[in-house]
Amino acid sequence: MSKKKAFALRINEDMLKAVEKWAADEFRSTNGQIEWMLMKYLKEHNRHPKQKDAPKNEK
Repeated sequence: MSKKKAFALRINEDMLKAVEKWAADEFRSTNGQIEWMLMKYLKEHNRHPKQKDAPKNEK
């Protein structure tokens, strides 16, 4: 699992209220909803982070 990094986000109050409502409707936190929205958009535009292969235990 990748490490999460905190950062400040400035967002229009009405937009935040809409995201908060959507998050509640989906039983997610506001942060979780924003992460989900960003990942969905990144995948739709083929910009999502590539999965790193797990290290193999070779003998």
